[in-house]
Amino acid sequence: MEQKDCPARVGEKIPEFSADAYHQQEIKRIRHSSFKGKWLILVFYPADFTFVCPTELKEFSEHYQSFQKLGAEVLSISTDSVYVHKAWQDSSPTIKKIPFPMLADPTGDICKAFGTYVKGEGISLRATFIVDPEGFIQAMEMHDIRVGRSVTEILRKFQACRFVYENPDEVCPAGWEPGKNTIKPNMDLIGKL
Repeated sequence: MEQKDCPARVGEKIPEFSADAYHQQEIKRIRHSSFKGKWLILVFYPADFTFVCPTELKEFSEHYQSFQKLGAEVLSISTDSVYVHKAWQDSSPTIKKIPFPMLADPTGDICKAFGTYVKGEGISLRATFIVDPEGFIQAMEMHDIRVGRSVTEILRKFQACRFVYENPDEVCPAGWEPGKNTIKPNMDLIGKL
């Protein structure tokens, strides 16, 4: 695991990572490099067996096929062990339906590399990173653990990131959704923004 003095930021390549994950009722080793050429949606959350986290993971599950159809893989990450992920899936009908890998980061190394680790508590903030096929962060959000995310908005942001990645001479205005007009700015000015 690459340790950085400052957390990952938009426009930077994500740090290398690998971790055990609970996925499809099995413990598997997941390496970030396995997803080269694919978009990644990294979903950091505080802990299993909590209150807001299952509502978010359920919503990501409901939108999972939409992310996959657009060429993205969703990975959830918490500081729980892979055995806690298994116990949570075994005990919760909602969590049992999660179709994406649940990564275990009990040392907090991945969370620290991304700047989501809460020192003294051993948990992660709620954070989402949208990573392009080359491994660069295109969008991120991080907020208080008491506030749940809108997966619909994350999907919209991903669609906008994907659009500008594929159409580098266009930009997406506020609230852009697929099918709406984009803007073709003077590209000489883009580098000055």
